[in-house]
Amino acid sequence: MIIRTTVESDLDTIHTLIADQSVNTVTRERYDEFMANGQYRHAWSWVAEQDGRIVALAIWWGMPQYDHPFSVDGLYFVGDGDPVPVWAELIRHTLDAHAAEGEQPEYHIFVPNGWREQPEVVAALELRLAAAARAGLSEVTERLRYEWLPEYGLPARSTRLRFEPADDEAFLAVFVRVIEGSLDAATVRAVAQMSAEASAKEDLEVYRSMPGERDWWRLGYDEAGELVGFVVPTANNGGPVIGYLGVLAEHRGHRYSDDLLAEGTHVLVGAGAERIRADTDLTNRPMAACFERLGYRNHAVRMVASFPVG
Repeated sequence: MIIRTTVESDLDTIHTLIADQSVNTVTRERYDEFMANGQYRHAWSWVAEQDGRIVALAIWWGMPQYDHPFSVDGLYFVGDGDPVPVWAELIRHTLDAHAAEGEQPEYHIFVPNGWREQPEVVAALELRLAAAARAGLSEVTERLRYEWLPEYGLPARSTRLRFEPADDEAFLAVFVRVIEGSLDAATVRAVAQMSAEASAKEDLEVYRSMPGERDWWRLGYDEAGELVGFVVPTANNGGPVIGYLGVLAEHRGHRYSDDLLAEGTHVLVGAGAERIRADTDLTNRPMAACFERLGYRNHAVRMVASFPVG
């Protein structure tokens, strides 16, 4: 079996393979658009070829401004037997090729609410997570995907916090401080692999690279002038998002996340947003409750397979 990256002449085969949607994110329209704008690349897509025929395909997604991919968008198999070892080999090739570049690649799988009661989704998910684990991405985090639409109602703006923009240095400092006691699995994992400051710097770089406007970001202060937390309203390639929100450890327990989320929502709506999305870990119940109090609705689930901590 030959493992290689895709080339232009594979296009017809790729289009045929991606017609099998399953739990994959890729569609024909998405593939053609993302290949044109650099979110998909031949150098990031791997195939397994047997007897001159492509039997498996892995498509990775990344940001156009980066030289490395961030996550798997689709795994496909039309060979005989078990797809798991073949998929694992395809994933491993990308991980090996980009091991020293930026943050570690992951596998993100988007599934509907109630997926555990859908046998075909469970079966497709289990095979892909098994392949990811065999390639080293053995830690799985379930994230709830939230969405705000105008018909859900605009939450009231805070009356107890004032909000101000700030420079990168101020946001870097608060990113470092908010790491203490974080319930976010990705943050915990990043800090286990590097220092809090290095993790915060990486976060700052990622959010600055996103398509949203930098001047949307806000720090929140209480009536005494104490810094309480921050919100990073921004946008990704799919539209407006609440990219990052955090309350400093000494101010937790007072639902200041509500104030921050409300402000971030107003900033994005003021910039023309008609839909806002955000994720939080299934285990981060305080943040999930915050989204629900402010009218955001859980519309799907994101399964994230990543390298284990340590």
